[in-house]
Amino acid sequence: MGLGSPKSMASAYPKTLVPIAASIGGLALFLVFASLLLVDQPIGSKVSWYFFNLDQASKVDLSPFNNETSIFEIKDRANDTDTTRKIVDSATNKTVDTNINKTTESDVNKTIDSDINKTVDSGINKTVDAGTKKSVDSGCDLYDGKWVYDSVGPLYTNNSCPVLTQMQNCQGNGRPDKEYENWRWKPTKCNLPRFDPKKFLELMRGKTLAFVGDSVARNQMESMLCILWQVEAPKNRGNKRMQRYYFQSTSVTIIRIWSSWLVHKTTEKFDFAPEGVDKLHLDIPDETFLNDIPTFDILVLSSGHWFAKKAVYILNNEIVGGQLWWPDKSRPKKIESPEAFKISVATIMSTLVSSPGYTGLTVVRSYSPDHYEGGAWNTGGSCTGKVKPAVELVENGFTNMMHDKQVLGFNLGVKNKTNKSQVVLMDITKAFAYRHDGHPGPYRSLDPNKVVKRSADGRPPPQDCLHWCMPGPVDTWNELLAEVIRRDFEGGDGD
Repeated sequence: MGLGSPKSMASAYPKTLVPIAASIGGLALFLVFASLLLVDQPIGSKVSWYFFNLDQASKVDLSPFNNETSIFEIKDRANDTDTTRKIVDSATNKTVDTNINKTTESDVNKTIDSDINKTVDSGINKTVDAGTKKSVDSGCDLYDGKWVYDSVGPLYTNNSCPVLTQMQNCQGNGRPDKEYENWRWKPTKCNLPRFDPKKFLELMRGKTLAFVGDSVARNQMESMLCILWQVEAPKNRGNKRMQRYYFQSTSVTIIRIWSSWLVHKTTEKFDFAPEGVDKLHLDIPDETFLNDIPTFDILVLSSGHWFAKKAVYILNNEIVGGQLWWPDKSRPKKIESPEAFKISVATIMSTLVSSPGYTGLTVVRSYSPDHYEGGAWNTGGSCTGKVKPAVELVENGFTNMMHDKQVLGFNLGVKNKTNKSQVVLMDITKAFAYRHDGHPGPYRSLDPNKVVKRSADGRPPPQDCLHWCMPGPVDTWNELLAEVIRRDFEGGDGD
């Protein structure tokens, strides 16, 4: 076979070489472009950018990328030994946590807690739960902290509150110092907001807040009313059994019901206890308010101090002890007053958490410390001359015992909870042990001739070192209460 002509050969080569030339040219252009790209940006940053934008796509719910994003996140967890698992985009200064698929702003001081799968904003003490997407407080301890001076002053004055009991109106009764009104509680690891009455009424819209217990419960209820009165005067709809104030703008009701011990009390003769002496059935709750509890959204309980008063203690239909009463010295008591207090707390809490019609939040305010020095309330104890919070805490053995018994009773009572109610122990005892300056002392009345100084032989004048001046430290209880309620309503700490 002879060779073809030059013309035929020339027409054949282009058909073979053109694709090859085009491929070589394309490859050369790609290599030049890639080289320039690598000089401009390291490959690591391009990979980071790629992962970052896949994550961002999933945040705005671009469904075609959702499955692919999950694959990359799983791969990243498998290969990454860094417990924070963060990718930082230098252009936006944002941090991506591949554990929870969230983007957090690094310039607002946020940190990642990989153990609880939450993002904690240390600037505002909030926690975002990845499962519920709900913003609630981080659950820090409100009761661990210190007292700090606040030049802003109290939330109201003694002249701006018409429901203030005169015995707690320290300024109106002539107390010469006022600094005790300016100390605020500052928790160590979180912020306790200053009470905002408008926000609180809105938080409580349509709800009922009830204070049940002794005169210290009245002290706290009046403090709450004084604070709220600064933005709205409520309508008084109460009666002899129940104080009841209604705030019309938000349909909020504040209630107080008296219950000295929170358990059933009788005065009739029982076994060897004569008629006329108070008899406490420690295992039976006080029925005077039980019918009302289904209407309470928040119930604040206060008790303990009446266990220092004369009473007979009955348990399982048997006399087991007494306070300031025990006629038969040959018969030993089975319990003393602190143990009786514990049983009473367990009884009322057990009743509340098992009542099928009650779904509210029960707040047990812990034992309120008194500051009688040199004696008890009825034996010459005094708090005269205290004008600032204590620098060092002086332990009171009886207060500590009553607090501990209350906590035990609380825990016993709630362990078998069967209804949908919530419970919180508002543990103020240690914090308020420092506030020996917050009581009326001898400034208990308007009497211009009242004795306010010690006698020549050193005896103190009659005084009140149990209740709290208003305004004064007791207002902090309601700041704490407002925060406890907010946490409960927003899905924070429950029982």
